[in-house]
Amino acid sequence: MLSWARTWRLLPGGLELPRICFSRVPVAPSSSSGRSGAKPRRSVPLSYKLLDGEAGRPALVFLHGLFGSKTNFNSIAKALAQQTGRRVLTVDARNHGDSPHSPDMSYEAMIQDLQDLLPQLGLAPCVLIGHSMGGKTAMLLALQRPELVERLVAVDISPVNTITSSNFPAYVAAMKAIDIPEKMSRSSARRLADKKLSSLIQDTAVREFLLTNLVEADGRFVWRVNLDALAQHVDEILAFPPQQESYPGPTLFLLGGKSDFVHPSHHPEMKRLFPGAQIQIVPDAGHWVHADCPHDFMAAIRGFLA
Repeated sequence: MLSWARTWRLLPGGLELPRICFSRVPVAPSSSSGRSGAKPRRSVPLSYKLLDGEAGRPALVFLHGLFGSKTNFNSIAKALAQQTGRRVLTVDARNHGDSPHSPDMSYEAMIQDLQDLLPQLGLAPCVLIGHSMGGKTAMLLALQRPELVERLVAVDISPVNTITSSNFPAYVAAMKAIDIPEKMSRSSARRLADKKLSSLIQDTAVREFLLTNLVEADGRFVWRVNLDALAQHVDEILAFPPQQESYPGPTLFLLGGKSDFVHPSHHPEMKRLFPGAQIQIVPDAGHWVHADCPHDFMAAIRGFLA
């Protein structure tokens, strides 16, 4: 049954850093997977960071959204590892961060990547926490492979088509249109890209988020996200594949009170696919709940684990 809950707040303190163990699957410069017929999809070796903790309890696994990376959850991952004593994994999705590029950006491919990675690390079943695109990946993995997911948190996203509430296709087009000359300094490259993006994106925070993807490679600055793959699949990423089976495990939909990504009209499908779900609102947060209100975000996660 869907239920509403107040947002909890953490007490001051509790943000001390735990002992950190860094680990990562070796990453190839590039990789591809076929999309033909019913052939098995080939996974790519995802880049990840694993924080040490007790092996006796399910680990927390964070999946970022479109244009994001595992570094989006750095401070939150460290704090939750310290506060809960659990292992915490942050992962770069394919075509994002330090993970390989592939022409296949379907949810089926992203799920296959996780199906291979989680057992490899001994982290199944886990507490799967996904934001936006990562939330849809998390929901689909829970629906299709429930034995891998002990409980689920979907952050400001629902199992329906979200194209109408997103400017992501325009972001992809704007980023693809930027050409940064060779031998330009980092600061000059960022200023140029920011100026180009500002004509479309007035929100400085959103531009800064996109600019985290601007990296130096072979003497020039390029986007580390695979914009060609994102442009080809952006409508698919913003949609949600039809599902018949439900996920019986505990589920939390953690939503931003200032975001329009999840509407009351989505609730029937949320309840159908996730009958054990509850909804919690973080009133002062927009779509990036974890960035806007990190203390409230962590408090909600801890309350859900209790």
